Formats: sequence, C-alpha cells, structure tokens
Amino acid sequence: MSTKQQTLKAPICFSGKGLHTGVEVTMTVRPADADSGIAFRRVDLEGQPIIPALCDNVTDTSRGTTIEAGGNRVSTIEHIMSALWTLGVDNALIDIDGPEAPIMDGSAREYAEAIVRTGVVEQEAERTYYHVTEKMVYTIPEKGVAIILY
Repeated sequence: MSTKQQTLKAPICFSGKGLHTGVEVTMTVRPADADSGIAFRRVDLEGQPIIPALCDNVTDTSRGTTIEAGGNRVSTIEHIMSALWTLGVDNALIDIDGPEAPIMDGSAREYAEAIVRTGVVEQEAERTYYHVTEKMVYTIPEKGVAIILY
C-alpha cells in the first residue's frame, strides 16, 4: 500500500437512476488536490455547494448513506465511497446533478472497474494514518450508534 496520497488519473462519468428517488443522475468523479479528501459537489443546485464526505456529515443510514452540509445533501453514496477507498483513492471531487448517486448494478463493482481502467496517480502528500493504541468507545445514543475500536 502506498504511503502517499492518491487521486484519479482522469475524470470518470457514471449515469443512471437513483435507487430510492428514481431520478436520472449523472455523476463525474474528478481528480482532486492532495489533502482535499472526497467531496460531492451538487452541480444542480444554486452555488454548486460542496458536501465533504466526512462522518460528521452523515445524517441518515436507514436505507443508504446520506451526507449533508449547509442544508444540501446527497444520498446512497456507500458504493462509490467503497470503490474509492478499496482502490486507494484519497482525493476526489464528485460532481453530481441530482440528490442521489446512481445505483448502477446495486454494488460497487461498476465503480471499481471504472477506477481500475482509469488508474490512480500518486500525489506528493503523505497519507495520514491513525493508530489505535487503546480501546476507544464512541456512541451517539440518540441515533443508536455505538462503535468500539480495539
């Protein structure tokens, strides 16, 4: 595994329906600068707001993962996020023209195959790793969330 951050070699475009909304969506995953992380840009909304894909921005996980920032949201992002993480993409800007990522075949497969075909490029910045040295417990009682790290 690379100790340097990585991004895509070129943009990748996906089109399809959102699973829950049925809305036709086009989503373009673009290379991004080092240390920018993964973020979604709602190009269909005024001002094209950016929603960083951070755990603090997760607002719902009942039928998929929804993130929200500044009252703007995007949902069903778990498959594209899985593909990016699995293939070592640290930084990407994802333009999306609707409220929900396209479902494609219902898995991360099509996303992953496109990332492999396109390739990734190493960036100058080092990756930041978190080392768990003692048991940690994180809970959000009002959301019924509990995570324990060892």
